[in-house]
Amino acid sequence: MEELKKYLQSNDISPSYHRIKILEFLRNNRIHPNVDVIYRALEESIPTLSKTTVYNTLNLFSEKGLVAQLSIEENESRYDINTSPHGHFKCTRCGKIYDVEVSNALEALQQIGDHFITEYQINMKGICNSCNTSPKKN
Repeated sequence: MEELKKYLQSNDISPSYHRIKILEFLRNNRIHPNVDVIYRALEESIPTLSKTTVYNTLNLFSEKGLVAQLSIEENESRYDINTSPHGHFKCTRCGKIYDVEVSNALEALQQIGDHFITEYQINMKGICNSCNTSPKKN
């Protein structure tokens, strides 16, 4: 808990209990969660937590570069604690999101001339290996 507090402070974020617990959840659950997933996971242990607090905390973390906000679906934001360059693959059957190495794509981005890239997302959809080898569910 102390390490997370210091990490938030080093990024100019006041380390409230809610912020520490949300950061802890993200570090321990690398599942690319949305606001609802985080809220449901923490609401029982933090009765004073609201979805608005989770949303505002994630926006702050995103602004400060602690998390990446993903827009894999049009109407849903997901959050990734891994802010290093990588892409994402979403299984259309089970809904799980996987990190994908995309170094070749990043090299291609560097070849687009004098443009200054401030943000990019590489998202793919399909059927993951686990779902592809398991029987189809009706």
